[in-house]
Amino acid sequence: MHPLWTMLEHKAQTLGFDKIGLLDVSQGHPALERAGEYLQQWLARGYQADMNYMEKHGVKRFRPAELEPHTTAVLAVRMHYLTDTAQQSAQAVLNDDQLAAVSCYALGRDYHKTMRSRLKQLASWLSTDYVKQLQDYGLGHNTDHAMRVFVDSAPVMEKATAQAAGLGWIGKHTLLLDQSAGSYFFLGEIYTNLPIPTQAHESAQIHQPAQANRCGRCQRCIEICPTQAIRAPYQLDARRCISYLTIENKGAIPIEFREAIGNRIFGCDDCQLVCPWNRFAKLSQEADFRPRAQLQSLALIDAISWTSADFDRYSAGSPIRRATYYGWLRNLAVALGNARASAANRLALTQCRSRLQADSNERASMVIEHIEWALARQNQEVL
Repeated sequence: MHPLWTMLEHKAQTLGFDKIGLLDVSQGHPALERAGEYLQQWLARGYQADMNYMEKHGVKRFRPAELEPHTTAVLAVRMHYLTDTAQQSAQAVLNDDQLAAVSCYALGRDYHKTMRSRLKQLASWLSTDYVKQLQDYGLGHNTDHAMRVFVDSAPVMEKATAQAAGLGWIGKHTLLLDQSAGSYFFLGEIYTNLPIPTQAHESAQIHQPAQANRCGRCQRCIEICPTQAIRAPYQLDARRCISYLTIENKGAIPIEFREAIGNRIFGCDDCQLVCPWNRFAKLSQEADFRPRAQLQSLALIDAISWTSADFDRYSAGSPIRRATYYGWLRNLAVALGNARASAANRLALTQCRSRLQADSNERASMVIEHIEWALARQNQEVL
């Protein structure tokens, strides 16, 4: 390995990234082109639901230089987020229908903030210390170097990029997998025009073929999906996915999926929980990803009692803010409709309905409809 690449890997590790890979995109990249073709097929099936932004930007999604001019190289990184406490409690919370199940990635600080901060630090190091080292190795670069960081924040095909950079393979559940690290990690990228030699020969670019797909005949992720959102291997229909229904979806949750959602109020980890490769998942030591006390083992009746001010306070700096207050209440109403009948559950639902009846927000009526559905199920159980 070239000393500069070794130095870059070490710097990435000190910033909390467990692995880094490189793509030479100076002439485009065939793996990204194939990913672009897959995206068009996925869109043609309508699997994007109402996420219309997925249809925008065209070739910029898979041709880095079209999105960020002068880009010749892409650095792809990943960062573990699974903590020991989240791992221990995930299945236990799912098994208790009185508790609110929040996807493991959302229990701590918003990963966008943490990842972007670290990537900016890495980009800053590249534009200063690394550039000086380039000059020392006779690979001087003009000062007009380009640098831009991405964390799920622009039309970048992150999983395809990570796979092409050798960070893993895309599994049947459409998540990135690594045979020695599982799938619980966040992804990020740096687009740049800096020369990044990796092999001993200074002009050579690293060749990191995608990891071999090791899903084999396993179908556990497909079989476990509560709403059958994985329509076929590598084909995820967002219209049925609990993560979409409870987060990106701003309208009503279709009745046909409500019972299957169970007590999942923000995202879903089922396909990861059953994946055999997650036996090797690495635990994160990142303090930002430690579960917040108010989100772990959260009782449904307590969560649905939150006012808008409570939600703003508890969701500050958290991924759950993306659901919005009304999406949060909608999801909790569905979960309570699936919970064992009790006077406490019915009281929590009726009190929330009373608050919303005095609410002028147009989405309040949408939540009330879900509460009425939940109350009907609670009362039916009593009968």
